[in-house]
Amino acid sequence: MFSLFKKKKKPVETAQVGGLRHIAFIMDGNGRWAQKRGLPRESGHKKGAEVFEEIVQHCFDRGISFVTVYAFSTENWSRPEREVNAIMELLADYLDRAEKRFRDYDTQLIFLGDKDRLSARLREKAIRLETISAGRKNTLNIALNYGSRDEILRACNALCAEGKHDITREDLEAHLYTSASPDPDLIVRTGGDTRISNFLLWQAAYAEFYFTKTLWPDLTKEEVDDAVADFCTRHRRFGGL
Repeated sequence: MFSLFKKKKKPVETAQVGGLRHIAFIMDGNGRWAQKRGLPRESGHKKGAEVFEEIVQHCFDRGISFVTVYAFSTENWSRPEREVNAIMELLADYLDRAEKRFRDYDTQLIFLGDKDRLSARLREKAIRLETISAGRKNTLNIALNYGSRDEILRACNALCAEGKHDITREDLEAHLYTSASPDPDLIVRTGGDTRISNFLLWQAAYAEFYFTKTLWPDLTKEEVDDAVADFCTRHRRFGGL
């Protein structure tokens, strides 16, 4: 299997990717990919996990310093128990590999979302990986048991608990799960749907979007390059001229 922990190539200068510092992926289509092949949905998630590692490393190789992936939403708990368990096992396996090889890993892992609903085993792994990978050059955000509405409510409640009344934008952003990362410049959604699905609602205020019908397990590095090239053609005005 491709390893996210391989020795890194020299990164492409940020100017060559149009100032793109942060790319986020809504990884949609694993189940449909499996069903098209007469396979159980879990097989799609397994293939999707392999593609996830390839795509993330490719983004870092291109000089994009922040990558966020939507791995499991707060709504995904409603899926069949067998499928949920398979996803959690894939995540646990990934974290095991990360911990064994973290000394060669120049990326910090941050988990976006409420860890309380995760199993004690997975929660401990996530917290440990966040601790031992802190301060690395690149950042990989894994949105796990994540919902943006819940994130914003959590931030507001935390500010209220601190006795804040005149809340500023900076106050709120400091209490979001993504406080260590800049807002995403580009959000890529695979699978053909053109919605945001409760993902980074606050942070995506001025993000560019790239939608593709390609199912996540079929996504290639070349199509990511196409998305980046498309991003580079856009003039980001941020409300100005």
